[in-house]
Amino acid sequence: MLDKPLWWTSFDLVRKCRNVVTQRLKIKKLKVGHAGTLDPLATGLMIICTGKATKSINEWVEAKKEYVATIEFGRTTPSFDLETETDATFPTVHITRETLEKSLCGFLGKTKQTPPLFSAKNVQGKRAYTFAREGIDVELPAKPIIISELEIIRFDAPVVEVRIVCSKGFYVRAFARDLGIANHSGACLTGLRRTAIGNFRVERAMSPELFEQIVNI
Repeated sequence: MLDKPLWWTSFDLVRKCRNVVTQRLKIKKLKVGHAGTLDPLATGLMIICTGKATKSINEWVEAKKEYVATIEFGRTTPSFDLETETDATFPTVHITRETLEKSLCGFLGKTKQTPPLFSAKNVQGKRAYTFAREGIDVELPAKPIIISELEIIRFDAPVVEVRIVCSKGFYVRAFARDLGIANHSGACLTGLRRTAIGNFRVERAMSPELFEQIVNI
């Protein structure tokens, strides 16, 4: 279990693990995989599997995930997070903790979510983000998801911090978009940390630096 740093891609972490282990074992090749991608602007838990252990990846891909998301109301971006610049602003004075809690109830349970265009979804043989960066609008079909828990950790208008427990295939950026719409405003994701995958929690995860130190002992 590793704690992905900010600005690292998921592949950066996989590559780091592969390099550290292959150098330590003095081998040229090693199969390495991870159980769920995190965007560069997200931090938190990633389960990295090597060698024969990569056969168990699907078990963790299917497991529930827990996130802590920071969402700012009053503006939107094309990517639904801070990867792109603000493209519209909206009023927020009507949003209260009470209205937020009421709107969150509408997201619980089985539902469908439209993935963000700025994503790695395959569309017409290409990644969706390819079309997004070229300014081409394509329609992504809504996908079934399950949200089992939603909890407001902090609300300091216009920013809310929410703990989310959800199924695989859930996009927190898309949730930020939808939460803005549900509150008659706009919103974007300004911070994200994955805190759990199944029974594994980020508090027990290692930094890439600590992992390297332990492997080289």
